[in-house]
Parts: sequence; C-alpha cells; structure tokens
Amino acid sequence: MNQASASPLRSVGFRWLLLYRICTLFSYQIVAVAVGWHVYEITRDPWSLGLIGLAEVIPFFCVAPFAGVMVDRLPRRKLGAVACMGLAANALALVLIATDMLPLHGLWTIYLAIAIGGVGRSFLGPVYNALFARVLARAQFARGASMGSVVFQAGLVLGPALGGLLVGSLGTPYAYGLAACFAIAAASALLLMPVTEPAQQQQHGPVFASIAEGARFVAGNQIMLGAMALDMFSVLLGGAMSMLPAFIKDILHHGPEALGMLRAAPAVGSIAVALWLTRHPLQRHAGRVLLVAVACFGICTIGFALSRNIWLSAALLVAYGMCDGVSVVMRSTIMQLVTPDHMRGRVSSINSIFVSSSNELGAFYDGVMARLLGLVPAVLVGGFVTLGVVGITAWKAPKLRRLDLRDLH
Repeated sequence: MNQASASPLRSVGFRWLLLYRICTLFSYQIVAVAVGWHVYEITRDPWSLGLIGLAEVIPFFCVAPFAGVMVDRLPRRKLGAVACMGLAANALALVLIATDMLPLHGLWTIYLAIAIGGVGRSFLGPVYNALFARVLARAQFARGASMGSVVFQAGLVLGPALGGLLVGSLGTPYAYGLAACFAIAAASALLLMPVTEPAQQQQHGPVFASIAEGARFVAGNQIMLGAMALDMFSVLLGGAMSMLPAFIKDILHHGPEALGMLRAAPAVGSIAVALWLTRHPLQRHAGRVLLVAVACFGICTIGFALSRNIWLSAALLVAYGMCDGVSVVMRSTIMQLVTPDHMRGRVSSINSIFVSSSNELGAFYDGVMARLLGLVPAVLVGGFVTLGVVGITAWKAPKLRRLDLRDLH
C-alpha cells in the first residue's frame, strides 16, 4: 500500500496527536461554558460576559508570536505538555475560586485565570501543527487535515454540551475539575506519543528577527497568504453565528431551544464535509474549489439573512458549515505542505492569529454593523462583501486560483 492510500490512522503517533487535540478542545470548551455561567451568576450583567473574551484574546495575541518561536526552538512535546498543565492549573484555580477556597476574592480573579488560560492556548495550535508533520508522510497531509478537522468540529459540538450538562447537574466546580482532567490527559498523550523531533539548533537569532522571518515567509507565499486572508475575511465579514440569538428571537420567533439546534448546524456540515474529504481528498483544481466554497459561504449567509423559516435557516447553516469546512481543511493542508519544518511553529502561530481575529473581531464587527444598519441588512451586507473578497482574492492571487495540490507534494 502506498503512502497516499494508507489511512493516517495507521500512524500510532497521529492517533495520540488526535487524542491530544480532542482533550485540549474539551478542556477549554468546558471552561468557556462554565466560566460564562459562573460570571453571569455573579454579575447578571451581559457586559461582564463580553469581558471574558477580551480577557482571553488579549494575552493570546500578545503571546502567540513568541509561542511560535518557542515551538520552533524547543522540544515540541514537552512544550505542549507544559502548556496543557497550564490549562489544568487554570481550571483548578477556577475550582478554588468557585468554592471560595482562595483568600483572594472578586471578579478580577476569574478574569486573571481566563487570561492565564489564553496564554496556554496560544501554544496548542502551533504544537499540534508542528507535530502533525512529524507523524504523517506528506502524501497523507490532506487526509490527515480532514481527520483533524473532524476531531476539531466534534470538540466544538461535544465540549460545550458536556460543559453545560455538568454545570446544570453538578455545578461549575465539577465542570472546572473535569476540564483540568482533560488537560492532564492531553499532556499525557503528548508525552506518550512516539515521534522523532527535529534536532535542536545550538545557535538562534534574535527573537524578534525570528518572528519577522516567519511573517515574511507567510507574506511572500501567495498561496498561503491568499488562503489565510480568504478564510479570515470571509468569517470576519460574512459570519452570522454571533447574531444567532437575535435572529432566533426577533426574526424567526422561536425560543432558546432553537439556539442549540442552529448553533450545532454549521458543525454538522463541517464534520460531514471533513469526513467526505478523508475518503476523497482534494488534489486537482483545489484552488478553484476553495474559491467556490467561500463564495457559497457568502451565498448561504445571504440566504440565512433572508430566511423566515427555522428549518430553512438550519439547512442553510448546515451548508454554511460545509463550505467553511472545505476552507478549513484546505487552509490546513496548504499550511502543512508549503511550510518548512523549522518554521512550523511561527507559521502556525500566525495562522492562529488569523483564525482567532476573524472569530473575535467578527463578533464585534457584526454587533457594530447591526447597530448601524439593522440586523438583517448587516448580515446581508456581510454576505455580499464575502463575495467581493472572493473576487478580489481570485484576481490578486492567481497562484491560489490555479492551485493543484499535487504540485506541492
């Protein structure tokens, strides 16, 4: 059996890597659900919920470039295990806060713990992507990226559900405790993973020069930069998920039970398309498929804005997730294929900043546009702007438009 046709799951190292990924996802998704409930119980103020994201994203952005450099310079498994133990310590600190066992009190202690968690999270993606290329052959990258996407989307669906179940049945301290257990399991998976790491260089250049080298590499690679920018701007400008509660209440006229269904719909679409791509990885006309998928993402956003039927809206969000799933798998595959091994940490950290900025800033942009234009016009504009982004990318990045993944192997 040749490498291209062999399942990535035949690699023991890849199985351990997927276990690490799902455990880290469960850990910080459970914390995200529990801490939101915890903070709102204390304050009854929606503004305090907005500060949770801010408390996490600011340290994430500040640390991510340096995290990439460290992943390229230090043993990756040990560094990832330390980051996971940081997540565990963060969750255990929240247990002590929730049970009033700390001498310090006040909402600021929760935000401080969240900020520490943001620092730990900045290492998780670069470690995963750097080890991904060490446990799989290049011919398996496309299928491996699809499987990684399945695990990622499954974590996004099951993690919050598990966190909500624990908070509702046992309370926030138990949810935080389980999150700590998942973080420790993730650290153990990394340390048990059979993988050969690259030889560590004895001499290193200045840190900021190393960060700049990674940024120049991304900026100078039209295919990678085009794929990252396409994904970032489509989600930032054309995303509709942050506006779901308002759509459900004011446009679709349903109760909170519909929120869970519509929130899960994009993940269902993403998982379905990722499973398809594990069996039928994209090779020929990959660039065109990516551009068409993002254009359809914009069309689904427009359709969702115009829909007045809950089931049509759910179907459109499933299709929306399928289109986004193609983009995620393609971006991951391109990043793995074109990045030299000694730069994987830095390039992955830049990719993490692109992804996080599109989600966090996208929610802020959606809120501002909804305030200025109204709910439905704001989402409509986002969909049409996404179509414009696809057109500009196709024009300005012809290498991405003509991309055949076989040329990158």
